[in-house]
Amino acid sequence: MDHVVYLDAVAKELDSLLSNKKTMIIRGATGRKMPYGRVNPGDILYFINNNSEGLIVAKAKVESVFNSDKMTEAESTRLVESRQDKLQLTKKQFDRWAGKRYLVLIEVSGVEKVEPFRIDKSNYGNMDDWLPVEQIEKVRIKDQVDVVQ
Repeated sequence: MDHVVYLDAVAKELDSLLSNKKTMIIRGATGRKMPYGRVNPGDILYFINNNSEGLIVAKAKVESVFNSDKMTEAESTRLVESRQDKLQLTKKQFDRWAGKRYLVLIEVSGVEKVEPFRIDKSNYGNMDDWLPVEQIEKVRIKDQVDVVQ
């Protein structure tokens, strides 16, 4: 399964992943929302910065996934703190994720740049920061970006 994952451009998440400083991605919520239970080892993540560029610029392979049970705020915060060496969260990111009832921790490997391309998001009305796209080629837009970049 392929997934499109939006990264925090301000926090330079992509740079941290490409330099291997960061090896884990986090998502969380009050309830079990995407990608809870939907991402598995071996899946491929395609990364796009959340800066309105709209281009897939890198990819990585999922090594391991941890979907938490329902946690208290303190348990959640401790979990995020214990993985901070892999997550490399800024204070703002830490405050966003720590304390959520449900967390998904995704360890990645083989992060590499790809030739930038756009995707068709028309089938994803509820725009989120995680899109399970099945196969990236089904949503890839073949346009001038492939040639220009």
